[in-house]
Parts: sequence; C-alpha cells; structure tokens
Amino acid sequence: MSKAYGWAGSILRVNLTTGVISAEETSKYKNYIGGMGFGYRIMWDEVPVGTKPFDAENKVIFGAGPLTGTGMPCSGRTNITSLLPSNPYHLITDSHMGGHFSPAMKYAGWDAIIIEGASDKPVWLKIENDNVSIEDASGLWGKGTFDTTAEVTKMMGDNTHVACIGQAGENMVNLATIMTGKSHSAGGHGGILGSKKLKAIGIRGTKPVNIAGDRSEWIELDKYMMSLIGANNQHVVPNSPQPWAEYHNPGSRWTGKEGLYWGGANPPVETGVCDPHDMNSVGLRTQKGVFDHGPLAEDLTVRMGGCQACPVRCHSQLKVSKLKDYGFSEYIANTCMGYFSPGGIMIKGWSDGEGRGEVALLGRTLGASLADDYGVWCNYGQIGRDFKYAYEKGILEKVLPKDEYDSIPWDKLEAGDPEFLVDFYRRIAFKEGELSHLGEGASWVSKRWNFGEDFYTDNAYKIWSPQMGFPVHHSNEAASQVGALISCMFNRDAQCHTHINFTGSGLPIELQREIAGEVWGSPDALDIPKNYTPMNEYKAKFAKWSIVRNVLHDSLTLCNWMWPMTLSPLKERGYRGDTSLESKFLTLATGINFTEAELDLAGERIFTLHRAMTVKQMGTIDMRNQHDRIADWVFDDDPDVKPFTEGTDKLDREDMELALTMFYKEMGWDEKTGAPTKETLVRLGLSDVADQLAELKLLP
Repeated sequence: MSKAYGWAGSILRVNLTTGVISAEETSKYKNYIGGMGFGYRIMWDEVPVGTKPFDAENKVIFGAGPLTGTGMPCSGRTNITSLLPSNPYHLITDSHMGGHFSPAMKYAGWDAIIIEGASDKPVWLKIENDNVSIEDASGLWGKGTFDTTAEVTKMMGDNTHVACIGQAGENMVNLATIMTGKSHSAGGHGGILGSKKLKAIGIRGTKPVNIAGDRSEWIELDKYMMSLIGANNQHVVPNSPQPWAEYHNPGSRWTGKEGLYWGGANPPVETGVCDPHDMNSVGLRTQKGVFDHGPLAEDLTVRMGGCQACPVRCHSQLKVSKLKDYGFSEYIANTCMGYFSPGGIMIKGWSDGEGRGEVALLGRTLGASLADDYGVWCNYGQIGRDFKYAYEKGILEKVLPKDEYDSIPWDKLEAGDPEFLVDFYRRIAFKEGELSHLGEGASWVSKRWNFGEDFYTDNAYKIWSPQMGFPVHHSNEAASQVGALISCMFNRDAQCHTHINFTGSGLPIELQREIAGEVWGSPDALDIPKNYTPMNEYKAKFAKWSIVRNVLHDSLTLCNWMWPMTLSPLKERGYRGDTSLESKFLTLATGINFTEAELDLAGERIFTLHRAMTVKQMGTIDMRNQHDRIADWVFDDDPDVKPFTEGTDKLDREDMELALTMFYKEMGWDEKTGAPTKETLVRLGLSDVADQLAELKLLP
C-alpha cells in the first residue's frame, strides 16, 4: 500500500461475537472524508433496517478525520456513530468527545474503529499500533470511568488514552456516555458499548501522521490561522474593555484581562490583556472558570485544559477541596453543560440562594463528577426538565411505589443541598427503581408516565421536537429561522455551533450583518436578535452552509465549538476570518487539491446520506410532517405579541413552512416532502443509495 498522507490508511474492525480482528483500507471511504462521513457510510452499508440500538447487529464507529493528529489547531475531536437508544425511532446519530483519544487512534495507525457483534462476558480492547487484542474486563466491570481509565492506563503504560463507559453504560441506560480523559464525554451511545459488554478501549500509538505538503508551508498556514482564532466558541471580542479592543461584549467567553488570574495555580497566573497579535496568550483568553461559576472560581482555577492540539483551552480545571467529602478527587475538570446540568436537577435551587455562590459551585462540580464517573448523559440538560415536570405536576407520587418514593431524600432537594445529587445519579446509573426511567430520555419517560400535552407546549420544558423527544440546542433564539431549520434536521439535539459561533461572536450586529452579506449573499441572511423578519433565501443559504460546515468538521474531525473561522479578532482585517482554511489545511495534509467549494460538496454528500438513512429507517419520505416538526410553544409563546415584532423570538407557522421549503430547495431535496431526490443523490455520487431507496419506494 502506498504511503498515506493525512489519513492513517487503515480501519480497524473488531467483531466481539467471533473475536475476529481485521483491518481494511480507508481508501474506499475517502469521498466521505472521515469521522462522521465514514460512520454514515458504514452504517448505511452494514446495519439492516429494523435493527435496535442494543442489538448485536448494531455497530459503533469511532471515527477520526484526516486533519486529526496533524497538530492543526482545534483538531482533537472523536466522532462516534451508531443508533440512538433515546430516539423513539432508534435513528442514526452521532456523539462527540474531545480530549486525546482520536489523535491516539491516528498515531496507532487507524482512521476508524468499527465495533460489531457482542461479547458474552465483559471485555476491553487493547490497541498498541497494529497489535490489537480483546482482553478480559471482569476486573473493570462495575467501576466508574475514573477508575477504569486509571486501571487501563496502569496496565498499558504511559501515553495511553482510554475511551470507556461507567455503570450507566454497563446497565444499558439510554442516557449513557462514553468518556475519555476526566471530562470529555460523548452523550447517548454508552449503553450500546454496555450491550456489547465492551467496557473500554485503550490506545497507545507511536506512528506518525504524515503530511504531504512542505513543512514550512504548514507552519505558515498554522500561524495565519492562529492570527484569526478567537476565544471559546470563536468569540472574537473581549467581554470587558481592553486597551487594544475596539469592541467588547459581556456575553463573550474572551474573559482574559488585567487583574484576572488562574488563582489556584502556584504561583497564580495572570491572564492579562491577551492582545490578539500575541499568539502566546491565546490559551489565557478563555478563563472559563469565572464564566461558568462566577468570581468565586478565580481562586480555585488551577489552569485551563482541553483537547489535543487546541490552544484555546475551554475546560476549567478547579481545585474544590469539599469534593473529597464525597469520595472524589478535589481536582475537577469540565465545561458548559457538564457544570450546568446538575443545577437543572436541583429544581428548588441551591441552599444559599445564589446561582453563583459557594453551594452552587460545589453542587455543579459534584454533579459533574458524579455524572462523568457513572457515565450519565444529561441530554443537553433535558433530564433535569423531565424531572422538574414530573415533580411539579405530582406525577412522581403517582408512579413511584410508596417505599421508593419515601426513600428518596426530598428534604435535601427542597433545602437545596447538593447531597441530593448523590442519590439521584446513583439511581439513574444503576436503574434503581421507577425513578430511574428518567434515564431513558424525554420521549420514553413522557409516554411511560403519561405526561400531559403541556410538557410539549410549555417552553419551560424546552422540548424542541415532540416526535424525536430532544430539546432546544441553539434553535429559534439563535438567528431565528436559521437556528430553527438546523434544529429540525437531526435525530437528536442539533450539535451545530456554526451559526451560534457567528451570532455570539460579540461583534456589533450591523458589522455581523455586513459580513453575513459577504458570506451568504445578503445582510438579510442575519436578523437583529428578537427583531426577526420573514424568511428569505439568504437565511436558507446560511442554514445550509452552517449544517454543511458542521458535518465537515465532524468528518475532518475539527472542533465545531471553534470552527469555522468566519470571523477574526483583527481590526485590520475588518474582523473577517477565512472560510477556506479547512480546504487549505486538507490540501496540505493529503496532497490532494481541495477547493472550498469541493469540500463543501463533500459535506453536502455526507449530510444528504444522513437524510437518506433517516428516510430509510423511518420508512417514509414525508420528512416535513413526520420528522421536521417543532413544538407548539415556539409559535404560541407571547400570545399577545405577533411574530416579527421587536422583543420576541416566536416563530410564525406559515413562515416556518416556507423556511422548510426554501431549505429543501437549497439542499436539492423534494420541496414538498423534504426527502432527497434521485437527481440530487446521483449528483452527489450516491447512485447506489438512490437505487436502494427506489427499491423501498422511498424516493419522492
């Protein structure tokens, strides 16, 4: 086989039923780039319709892209593709995790790992370059992710990276994670590894990831990209006035400033002014401990951590001594929902009444430790809202047996005592009693406990898709119809940050609109927040571009929290970034010339394959009415206020139907049903997919 560039060149296949371990060439999947794209193609080819997530016939694909392992900034993501247990149709989905696992996979010589079949006893997978073996995991079964990671690392040695499940995954909880490191989680697929009795994958790799281009060219491109990068979520202005900054915005995650420290470091480290021309201060821009927890976190922040090859560092690593009282290390690392979701479970608030007080900080870090060690997924915070509904509506008193109800420490919940979280997460992870059905996900538990219609019509519970049972994730509040369209297209919460990175950048809205006009054809692609206008073709282009870039990043595999570099912090560039950077890096890495347009076409192919597989799994072409539906509260909130009125982000039903039609047109899908047409499938090189859908009578 010729020398591979960018790609490692091989895919590992492990059959846990037969014990057969084999390798195959990556080349047959290169039209799908890597990561997500590989996962979709493999699932389409190999997993029969009607397969359920916990069936042995289901597969799990851990995928890396051709840019991961190259050292390109923000390229340490792992894409995991499988069927989703919490989806009522068990549709294809992806989960993602950062850290170092995916680069280690590349260094071991693998672009992807296909896990198929099921073991009859607990096992773990040991990978040391080409040496792959299935090992006995009886001594690991029953352990949390922290101890499992430590044990596998001890057995394999330094520079080992581990992906594993906790007790929630072992017990096939629908809302279970796959974890790597101490704080990087992929939500929703942990139970599938549990069904296969696969406790962990440990990897040590010592091979290079070869780059085709000239080293000096790569270094110059890397420096150029680093000049355009912002802070976490590509926020390109600071959140407080700075001597170098023309703009600031209090919502920005660029928190670095004079007098703000990593106060728990020895000695403390001042973040400083972080002038964007100083490449060495990029890692100091995002002091996210104080962003997530408030001023109290400054003295507890030891440093900021994150993923391989990422200079931004969005995981705050804190020293919280009181965690030792609960049996955990006093050192905790996490970010965003890992810290926020425990507060959603504490529906009566915290005992000190402060959302950013000491008890809240302890509760968030304790909840994050419990959830990550057990491997419990919050379903983007929805598990807390499901619990809130059942509690406040008196449902729990009806559905829980009396002895179980009486055993739950409700007094701690009412008092705002974080100790309640210890009891709550244990019940979910071990499937203890009726309460544990909260771990099945909103769709399943709402049916089991007979939730009322108001669960879907009241925005307090944030259900976006009544059909799919997933919550809001940067939806209508994020660029109006653009965010709404994006959130309709996936089979779980839309993990797309392309549009919110742009709208949340911190730049003035008129400047954002000016740049939007250059990228998507008109300033009208972007509305003023809560002053929305009717749908237009440029919003459809914005939505399509956002999704295409999202699936590209999950295929390359890059961090969608940071990419694309549409904007920059540089005044001399008019705050413009460079949307061709992905294609420039891919060209240098692989030696294959990729234009921006060609790479976007590959993203369109990958996303259309996702749509085709959803059509096949659901057995209908009527995606408009069977899949792309939105909860009524999005249209009915603010009943005395009309849509397109300043101050509201409610949508109009007829306008949203027009938005779907315009988006389908942009994608080349049937404008009536939202299903891919034969013409589009053929155009994208998916003729065999079109033939299969035709046989099933699923072409419009």
